[in-house]
Amino acid sequence: MPAPTERPGDRAASRVRFRRALALLLMTLLLPGSAQLVAGSRRVGRIALRVVLGLLVGTVFLVLLGSVWHGLIYFLASNTFVLAVLRLGLCLLAVGWALLFLDAWRLGQPLELRQKQRLAIVGLNGVLCFSVAGGLLFASHVVAVQRGFIAAMFGDGVASAATHGRYNVLLLGGDSGADRWGLRPDSISVASIDQETGQTILFGLPRNMTNFPFPAGSVMAEQFPDGYDCEGCELNSLSTFAQDNRALFKGEDNPGVAATVEGVEGITGLTINYYAMVNLQGFRSLVQAVGGLELNVRDRIPIGGVGGPVTGYIEPGVQRLNGFETLWFARSREGADDYSRMARQKCVMNAMLQQLSPRTVVTKFEAIASASEELISTNLPASELGTFAELAMKARSLPVRSVSFVPPAINTSAPDIDKVHAMVQAAIDKSEGRSSGGTKAKKGFSRAGSTTVGGSIGSYSEGYAANKAGDLSSAC
Repeated sequence: MPAPTERPGDRAASRVRFRRALALLLMTLLLPGSAQLVAGSRRVGRIALRVVLGLLVGTVFLVLLGSVWHGLIYFLASNTFVLAVLRLGLCLLAVGWALLFLDAWRLGQPLELRQKQRLAIVGLNGVLCFSVAGGLLFASHVVAVQRGFIAAMFGDGVASAATHGRYNVLLLGGDSGADRWGLRPDSISVASIDQETGQTILFGLPRNMTNFPFPAGSVMAEQFPDGYDCEGCELNSLSTFAQDNRALFKGEDNPGVAATVEGVEGITGLTINYYAMVNLQGFRSLVQAVGGLELNVRDRIPIGGVGGPVTGYIEPGVQRLNGFETLWFARSREGADDYSRMARQKCVMNAMLQQLSPRTVVTKFEAIASASEELISTNLPASELGTFAELAMKARSLPVRSVSFVPPAINTSAPDIDKVHAMVQAAIDKSEGRSSGGTKAKKGFSRAGSTTVGGSIGSYSEGYAANKAGDLSSAC
């Protein structure tokens, strides 16, 4: 039996039906609910349009408000309840949009289309469904990662008020492992941050400092009323002492940190608001996650050494170092002294502040969050994340000052605490634009012809530039 002859009018009608089906899908992509409003359930279309318009208006309002009040954006991005609501909303939006695509495909009457047209519409609908819904579900996953990261990393403790307009955060760095992590920190610094401008001063404390006092009335002051002056009593051993005498620190989750805070407060005269304890192996993962750091390697830096073999070198030059290389740049002691290493560590901190841009955080967030959970232990409450995120953004555009209590300015075995306090006050006064009656700071190093030791400008006798810099970037 011969096949029926197709009339020209049938082909024209088929093209019209195909264009109509295509238009319904594109309308759903551009304005969800519009396809139902013109060809299906008007009630469903109105509900979808109201939801979409409400979300658009709300988003525009938040963007405009956030452009003048940055703290709102940081609060929304760090509040676990808001993130939970956002995650649920993204999931519901993904499901709802996908159902609208399926309904638009149904309204296009695919069974009345030619086979090729039907296949094209089915394929297009599948691509749109998976692309839009998949994108929203991925966004929901990122929000879940952010929420999980905040919940795991930060507690719900009481916020600490700024002292004299500054937040002081103790930064501790050490190796992980049962015999070291949290016991004897290799790196001890205080980041003093202006609560209005974000202007930051890094105060560096040598781990081998001895014979220093504790604040009156503190636990350690009761144990050492004449100062921390005994056999093997160095600043980085406070944590070990406290771990061995936990009964003295009732109610403290981390006695080692509590004792170290008391020591740092006694040395500097600053009130410590929060601490962050950095696992150096986790730091390696973090640097790897952000794609490495660009650092100026001034001398050949050994990898290994001091109790073990040198297994390689980081060659001189301005270059991007991976996580492994950055870790050794910060901690290598072979052919260098502790104070040269402290200077290199400050250069790494400055590089992290300057190079960890919002774009990098967004595009590599999941890897950063995964690395950070292994990296930091802190008592900074989640409620303060927005405040410190905003201060960090301000700090990126300002020079970071550096002051270290090391030779030749300070004798680490018999420190002049009054001089240390004067150095702290002078640095704060200068940072805040006030004149100080303290000792004038030495002029910075000349970049041309400066000697280097262990990869840092300067020497033990004259001091290292990065340990006493008005602008840390210029000393690195």
